[in-house]
Amino acid sequence: MSQPMNITALSIGGALIASLALAQGDPLAGAVAARHAHMDLYAFNLGVLGGMAQGAVAYDAGAATAAADNLVALASINQTNYWLPGTESGAVEGSRTKVELWSAMDDLTARQAALVDAAAAMQAGAGTDLVSLQAAMGPLGSACGACHMAYRVPN
Repeated sequence: MSQPMNITALSIGGALIASLALAQGDPLAGAVAARHAHMDLYAFNLGVLGGMAQGAVAYDAGAATAAADNLVALASINQTNYWLPGTESGAVEGSRTKVELWSAMDDLTARQAALVDAAAAMQAGAGTDLVSLQAAMGPLGSACGACHMAYRVPN
């Protein structure tokens, strides 16, 4: 699947999930559902790459490339409508977002740009060989974790 098709498919999937909550009349719950779906897609694709990096799954250049392409597509989607004020932890069921996020949107944008860069680095190396994939895992995990550490309430 090409990257534009990946982006389209991911956008449609996220929109469908969000529309379920919106159809029930709750745009804030829809925003939370959309970002959860987005994060689940990140986790799935990171799991494919992480399994290979750890040796739990045999390295497969095609599967690694597909997962990395998906991460780039996901990181590139405009997420503005996922992060609505009033969707912080305690305000909407299932949200773990810290309220501080809304006073730090410039920082969130910078962290998102770092994630795009780390995903692009993974995309460049994932299909090359296992060593390149492994080298890109740390920076990619750090980019994900930086936002989670700053703006997500721990379990």
